[in-house]
Amino acid sequence: MSVKIQVFDPPMCCSTGVCGPSIDPALVRIGSDLSWLKEQGVTVERANLSQDMAAFAASSPVIAELEADPKALPLVLVGGEVKSRKSYPTREQLAAWCGLELSHVDG
Repeated sequence: MSVKIQVFDPPMCCSTGVCGPSIDPALVRIGSDLSWLKEQGVTVERANLSQDMAAFAASSPVIAELEADPKALPLVLVGGEVKSRKSYPTREQLAAWCGLELSHVDG
């Protein structure tokens, strides 16, 4: 599959943010959803601002979004186009953007 999803996370303590005493359920969900996308053959890249600044600097759409709104993270790009800002999309949204169908057992 030629679809590529890029997730640009706000600064977090680790690459997934699923660590420490208080875990954000949204981070657990998006981690699971991104794993599911990979299983479907989608290319998934994830960058954390505190650990992967080069990925942010290399993406013109991300730079433009952050210049317009410094609080735009998390950002999700599909094929280089910004599809989501300020929150993580649902598995249903991710699937639709990638041309995938969900069965009742997927989500």
